[in-house]
Amino acid sequence: MSDRLYRFLFENADVRGELVQLDSVYRELTRRADYPPVVNRLLGEALAAAALLTATLKFRGRLVMQIQSSGPLTMLVVQASSDGGMRAMARYNAEVPDATLDEQARDGALAITLEPDDDTQRYQGIVDLAPGSLAAALEKYFRESEQLDTRVWLSAAEGRAGGMLLQRIPAREDATTDTDAWARSGHLAETITARELLYLDVSQILRRLFHEEDIRLFDPMPLRFQCRCSRENVGAMIASLGPEEVRSIVAEQGGVEVHCDFCNAAYHFDPVDAEQLLADPSAPPPSDTQH
Repeated sequence: MSDRLYRFLFENADVRGELVQLDSVYRELTRRADYPPVVNRLLGEALAAAALLTATLKFRGRLVMQIQSSGPLTMLVVQASSDGGMRAMARYNAEVPDATLDEQARDGALAITLEPDDDTQRYQGIVDLAPGSLAAALEKYFRESEQLDTRVWLSAAEGRAGGMLLQRIPAREDATTDTDAWARSGHLAETITARELLYLDVSQILRRLFHEEDIRLFDPMPLRFQCRCSRENVGAMIASLGPEEVRSIVAEQGGVEVHCDFCNAAYHFDPVDAEQLLADPSAPPPSDTQH
C-alpha cells in the first residue's frame, strides 16, 4: 500500500531496513505548488528520505531535513512528524538543471534536526553535500554524523515517490550472527530499479531482493500530507512583530498578507484584524484563508 513506511529486520544478522512508498502525500504537495519537474522530483525524493528517517525517532516530535546552498536550488525543507504528518517546500533563484545534487545546490549543506515535542534538547547534524544525489548525501550524513554504515535508494516519478534504507546495526551480544549479511544485503539491494521501488508492493520487493534471507516485516506506519500552519499560528507570528512593525505594514499595504510556502494557503488580516491581534494575539478573527 502507498503512503506507508515499513520497517524490516534481518533475523540472525546485524542489518535492519526500511521501505517507503508515497502516493497521495506526494501528489498533494505537487498539486499545491507550481514547481518545475526537476524540483518536483527532488521534493519527491526528499519526502521519501525524510519518511525513512522518521523510523529513527524515539520520541514524539518532528524531524526536519534541510538543504541550503548558493546554487540554483537555494533551499529545500521537509518536515516529518512522529505521527506520520509530512510537508515540504523548495526555493530556487534560477532554472534548476537536471544534474547532480551538488550542481543543483552548489556549495550546499544537508542538515538533519530532531525536535522533541517536550522542548527537551534538540539535536542537529550537518554535512556537506556529497557528489551525486540526495541518497549519497544521506549515506554521508549517517557515516559522518552517526557512524553507521547505511545505504539509501530514492526515486520519484509520475506522481509517486519511494525509498529504501539498509543499515548495519551494532552487533547483538551473545547472538549468533551472519557476518557476511551486510555485504550480501547491499549487493542484493543494488539490483532494485527505480520503477520497482515505486510500483511493486513491499512484500514483492522484499521477496525479489531477499528471497533467501530470513526477514521479519513489521506493521506499517501510515503517512499523510499535513501542514502545521493555521490562522491562529499566523496571527501569533504577526503579533510577535510588535505594534510598530505591524502598523507600518498595514499603513503601507492596507493589511497584512502571509503566504505559507508549504501548503500555498494565504492568510489576510485587514487593519481591524491587525489591531485585534495586537490587543489579543490568542484570539484572531474568523478564518478567511484562501487557497
